[in-house]
Amino acid sequence: MNGAEVMWAQSTWVLAQEGMTRTQELLADDPLWLILLKVVGLFGLGVLLTLFMINWERKVVARMQQRPGPNRVGPNGWLQSLADGLKLAFKEDIMPVAADRRIYFIAPVISTIPAFVAFSVIPFGGEVSIFGEPTVLQLVDLPVGVLVVLACSSIGVYGIVLGGWASGSPYPLLAALRSAAQVISYEIALGLSVVAVILYAGSLSTADIVAAQASGWFGWLLVPSFVVFVIAMVGETNRAPFDLPEAESELVGGFHTEYSSLKFALFFLAEYVNMVTVSAMATTLFLGGGQWPWPLSFLNANGWLQFVAFLAKTFLFLFVFIWLRGTLPRFRYDQFMRLGWKALVPLSLLWILVVFALRTYRVSGSGDVSVLLITLGIVLAALLTVAFLVPDRQRPDEPEIELASDYPVPPLDLAVPDPARPRRRAVAEAPERRRRRRTVAAGASSSTANRKSEE
Repeated sequence: MNGAEVMWAQSTWVLAQEGMTRTQELLADDPLWLILLKVVGLFGLGVLLTLFMINWERKVVARMQQRPGPNRVGPNGWLQSLADGLKLAFKEDIMPVAADRRIYFIAPVISTIPAFVAFSVIPFGGEVSIFGEPTVLQLVDLPVGVLVVLACSSIGVYGIVLGGWASGSPYPLLAALRSAAQVISYEIALGLSVVAVILYAGSLSTADIVAAQASGWFGWLLVPSFVVFVIAMVGETNRAPFDLPEAESELVGGFHTEYSSLKFALFFLAEYVNMVTVSAMATTLFLGGGQWPWPLSFLNANGWLQFVAFLAKTFLFLFVFIWLRGTLPRFRYDQFMRLGWKALVPLSLLWILVVFALRTYRVSGSGDVSVLLITLGIVLAALLTVAFLVPDRQRPDEPEIELASDYPVPPLDLAVPDPARPRRRAVAEAPERRRRRRTVAAGASSSTANRKSEE
C-alpha cells in the first residue's frame, strides 16, 4: 500500500469510529468562504431555475396550443421572464385599506424563505474540488434531512394563509382556507409515501438515501410510493389540475388577489421554487439523485457529471408539471379532497404495511408469529381501504330524455294546477268587484261636483 492508500484507510477507520460518513466529514471541513459560496450558489440556482421554468412553461404550453409563445425579449424570447421580474419591481405597490399592514408585508417572506431553505439538505452531486478544496455539492447533511424538506413545505402554507387573511378581502380569505385544507390533505399523503423509502434506506439523511440506491433506484422498487409522491407533490404546490386556491372562475385570482409589485413577485417566486424543490426531492428519493443509470454508470466517478444528471432528472419532473397544466382540466373541489383522503392516504398506509411485512419476512424468515400478525394487519387494512372507497350513497341513474329541439322546454313531470276552481271563484266574485268599482266611482264624482259648486 502506498501513502495515499494508507491515509485513506486511516481516515475511513477514524470515520467509522466517530460514526461519520465521507460526506459528513467533507462538509464538516468546509471553510467559511466555501459555505458562503454554496449559499450564494444555491440562491442563484433557485432564482435561475425559476426564471427558466417560467419561460419554459410558457413555451411548452404555447407549443401544445399551436401558438408562438414568448419570442420578443432576448434571443428567441428567453429573457421574457427577466423582463417581467424587472417590470414587477417598478410597479406601484398598492395595499388595501382594510389590510393588516404587518402581516400583509410578512406573508410573502414566510412563503419564500422556507422554499430556499429546503435546498440546503438536497445533494446535487458527488465529491468535487472547488478552488482546490475537496467537498460535496451539498450545503449540509443532516440526520433528519427528509423531515427538514417536509417541514419547509408545511411552513410555506402559513404565508399563503396569512396573506389571504391579511388582505381584508373575502375572496383571498376563501382561497387561503382552501389552500390550508389542501396542504393538510396532501401533506399527509406526501409524508406517508416517504416512509417506505426510509425503511429501505435505513436513514433520514438525503445523502444516505442516495447512496442506498447504488444497486437500484427506489422508483422501480417502490412504485406505489413513487406514484403517490408525484401526485401529492402536484397538490402540495397548488399546481394544475389541483390549483383550487387560485381558481380564477371562482376566486378571482386566489390568495394573492390584493398583492402587487414585489410582494406578488415573491409569491410567484415561492410557487416556482417549491416546484423545483419537490422535483429535486423526488429525484433524491426515487431516481438515485445524481447517479447515472446502468449504461452510463461509469460517469458516477465525476461529481460534476452527477450534478448534470441531477439537473436532467429534475427537469423531467418539471416537465411533468407543465404537461399536466397543458392537458388536464381543473378538478372539482370535492373530487380533489376525495382523491387525497379516500385514495392516496389509505393506499399509502396499506403499502407501508406491505413493505414492513416484506422486510420483516426477509429478516426473520417464515414461521415467525410476527409475520402472521403483520399479514392479519394487512388484511384488515385492505378491508378498511375498501370500506373507505365504497361510495356513501348510490343515486339511481336518471333516464336520458331526447328532446325534439335544442330550445329549452318544460320538464316532462311538470304539474299544472287545475284551472277550473280558480275560474269559478273569479266568476262568482266578479259582480261584487263591479259593485265596489261603481261605489268608488260614484263617490269620486260627487266629491268633484261639490268642489266645483264651492268654487
